[in-house]
Amino acid sequence: MKQTFLTVLFALSLVVSSCGPKAFVKGDYDSDVNRQNLLNDNWSETDMQTIVKDLVGSLTNHPVIANANKPPVVMVTQLQNKTSEHIDTQNIMDMVRVELMRGGKVSFIDKEARQDISEEYNYQNSGMVSDETKKGPGGQTGSDFIINGRLDSIVQEVGKEKTIYYKVTLNMTNLKTSQIVWSDYKQIRKLYKKKSVGL
Repeated sequence: MKQTFLTVLFALSLVVSSCGPKAFVKGDYDSDVNRQNLLNDNWSETDMQTIVKDLVGSLTNHPVIANANKPPVVMVTQLQNKTSEHIDTQNIMDMVRVELMRGGKVSFIDKEARQDISEEYNYQNSGMVSDETKKGPGGQTGSDFIINGRLDSIVQEVGKEKTIYYKVTLNMTNLKTSQIVWSDYKQIRKLYKKKSVGL
């Protein structure tokens, strides 16, 4: 009788534990970070990689970059997020900057470091740094161009089907003339089908 009771108790504990909250507890590194990631219907790193690759290729091949006598000085600014998702657009623009720098045809001004640079100027001119090595205002390089843009999306859901459309548009503007010298966009559309998921 006692053995039967223990068996039933053990079986019940298994049932209860299987019905409890689930958590991802075991993971592994993916050896290919470029592998498509379509686990859910949100913006993913695959979307970012695909879009950035095409837009960087378009800009690099444009005459304003390809035919320049020396690498133009560029500053990457803001990518407006016009979607309903919380998307780290700074991450997208960072990837654009890094991929352009890898090509060696563009040099960049670091907008984000300006406050740090200003503070360092103040420190170096405080008397703590030798005159031979200290730096100061007046020697920075001005940008030739600014890159900015926007991220848009359209979501459509009919019955069991859902499509998510993304479009990233980038512009490069000449600072002296305020003319847009290059503009391009990349579109992707993802299709999902709704299925019942068991507990």
